[in-house]
Amino acid sequence: MKSIHTQDEFQNVIQSSQPVMVKFQADWCPDCRRMDMFIGDILEEYKNYNWYDVNRDEVPAIAEEYEVMGIPSILIFQNGEKIGHLHSAYAKTPEEVEEFLQGHL
Repeated sequence: MKSIHTQDEFQNVIQSSQPVMVKFQADWCPDCRRMDMFIGDILEEYKNYNWYDVNRDEVPAIAEEYEVMGIPSILIFQNGEKIGHLHSAYAKTPEEVEEFLQGHL
């Protein structure tokens, strides 16, 4: 998973014609660390897609613009548009993340 550190990087990434996944997290977030324990298997299963990581504290304007109110959250972008948003309340298990990805890809 590649990290995004600036708004310019983010804007470039989401312009992809293929769906890209962006995980929003923060270093202090216990639920984010819990997701880190199972996300590796999901990344392997969906390795044909590009995955990115945004620390919401590093670039808070992006989280605000795309209404990321809780973390971890996974958003899917294609052609500059948000096409899916898995809110933190529904991102607690591998099954919830898998169901979200299957429904949006």
